[in-house]
Amino acid sequence: MVINSSQLNNQYKEQGYFVLRDYFNADEISALRQVILSFHQLWKADNAQFYREEAFNSSLITGTEYLNAEKRMQLFNFISSKKIMTLVDAVIPTNPAFMNTQLFFNPVNPQLKDFWHRDCQYDHDVDVQKQVIHNTQVLHLRVPLFDELGMELVPGTHQRWDNEEEFNVRQELKGKVSSDDLSTGKKIQLSAGDILVFSADMIHRGIYGLDRLALDILVFDSAANFVDYVDDDCLPEPAMLDAITDPRLFANTLQLKRESALKIS
Repeated sequence: MVINSSQLNNQYKEQGYFVLRDYFNADEISALRQVILSFHQLWKADNAQFYREEAFNSSLITGTEYLNAEKRMQLFNFISSKKIMTLVDAVIPTNPAFMNTQLFFNPVNPQLKDFWHRDCQYDHDVDVQKQVIHNTQVLHLRVPLFDELGMELVPGTHQRWDNEEEFNVRQELKGKVSSDDLSTGKKIQLSAGDILVFSADMIHRGIYGLDRLALDILVFDSAANFVDYVDDDCLPEPAMLDAITDPRLFANTLQLKRESALKIS
């Protein structure tokens, strides 16, 4: 597949997302799926009550708690692969940095509904959110491991504030709830092998159903102040870093960590 980075950059700037179909072959997805399922089974057993009652995602997939060094290296090499880095570089061409990984699945609890949100709403009040969407750059790179119903996005909201309908639903005002449909939403069904790249701060929601199991790689612009969100355990050790073909994402995060530590000291 020939990638036109300029075209992807333009689409991201205008819409806040882009999707590439059949980007990964069956062998690539199969290998990734085996690693992720190893993590998922151990995580579910260790968080059984939370999984039954509240969970729809997990995080820190690249950490040491559930995966051995070999499986972690597989993940690090996937994250830093040419296919992933080509897309990252198309959107964040200067010093992109690794933030985290998340795994999204269907909730066991039928009371949990898919809900509209901006990621920044969990850290900032409304006034700050209005500023943040213009100042920050956090990417989700979503890789579905099975065919799924996908995502619903509101195109362009990475650069504009909510209209009245969107705000009332997202904030659950005037009798609305966050799982209500939005007239501005666009559904994007995903299949194993696809990749969806979208802004963390645009209005979006995952759609529950089918065999939903999707790996999200979160990447941020080094110019933004996000390094405190990064868990040290999720980063590769020096020996691992040396074995990664293109370690830029992790090296940039580690550099930011060092700079942050110097400021504190």
